[in-house]
Amino acid sequence: MLTNLLTLPYQLVVCLRLWLYKRGWMTSHRLPRPVVSVGNLTVGGTGKTPMTMWVAQYLTARGKKVAILSRGYRRHSQEKFLVVSNGKDILVSPGEAGDEPFLMASRCPGVIVAVGANRYQLGCWVLEQLAVDCFVLDDGFQHVNLHRDLNLLLVDVSDTAGMQALLPFGRLREPLSEAQRATKVIFTRVENLQDMEPMGQRLEMAVGRSIDPIATRMEAEGLMCGNGDLTKDLSWLRGKRVFIFSGVANAPSFRRLVERLGAQVVDERIFSDHTTYSLETLSQIHERAAKVNAQVLLTTEKDLVKVKPLWTYPDPVWALSVGIQFLEGQDRLEAQLLSI
Repeated sequence: MLTNLLTLPYQLVVCLRLWLYKRGWMTSHRLPRPVVSVGNLTVGGTGKTPMTMWVAQYLTARGKKVAILSRGYRRHSQEKFLVVSNGKDILVSPGEAGDEPFLMASRCPGVIVAVGANRYQLGCWVLEQLAVDCFVLDDGFQHVNLHRDLNLLLVDVSDTAGMQALLPFGRLREPLSEAQRATKVIFTRVENLQDMEPMGQRLEMAVGRSIDPIATRMEAEGLMCGNGDLTKDLSWLRGKRVFIFSGVANAPSFRRLVERLGAQVVDERIFSDHTTYSLETLSQIHERAAKVNAQVLLTTEKDLVKVKPLWTYPDPVWALSVGIQFLEGQDRLEAQLLSI
């Protein structure tokens, strides 16, 4: 009861804003190209970046010129709008772009990536400079001032606690009932289809209808070396003593992926999401890994883009490349993408 009272001011602001949009007193703007939004209801990691990259790569493979629009959270650049990649070259550093936009630009050749707080204005600005067939809106579920033709909502089935309350005491950005705005609900981190039932029932009660979710999970795809372009097969990790470190929203999920590959995690360092690494921090990581006789230093792709320019040690740091695996409903999602 106390938690409900304490979250009331935040809830009133969120609900008033959404109500004003629904009544038409605040206007959603439409870009002259189709928009696919990938987002969630909670703060923290539900797999938005891998799904955003999957959507962009799927559309690119079908001949579309795709532009990803991202906020560029914690980027250091002061420009209102910034092109991270023009579809041919990466034009700025990870610090200027933000770690996730830089990662998307690195992993999605042929895709334009741009950052800016107002995604409608950003989209118009991109169209003045570059040819675009469609936009993919990264972390866009709450960005309701931009009309979207396909609204994908990601829900982490392992994060039942995150669905308990609104900010600041829970992790919900808006009430569960707002899942009704989604065109498709995509469940992430599903280990088996039975995992979906509790979350599915909860969402259906909140929106008052069947949701027919798509089931996905994170899948390790390969290993990349921070000292160059070397890659290794995932089997290389099996049985090795591994020190892991990460600055992501869901560090336990990263650790589970590593352990699932047969690695022995001997120690771990967890930083806040979007952390900025320093030479001193990396020195501490290197020393700590040496103390536990780690054979491999391993981090995430998002962290590697920031660590790589600063890493000066002869023993390399590696990153686990992660993608999306569909367990159910991939055909339905592809049909929706092709329909727009």
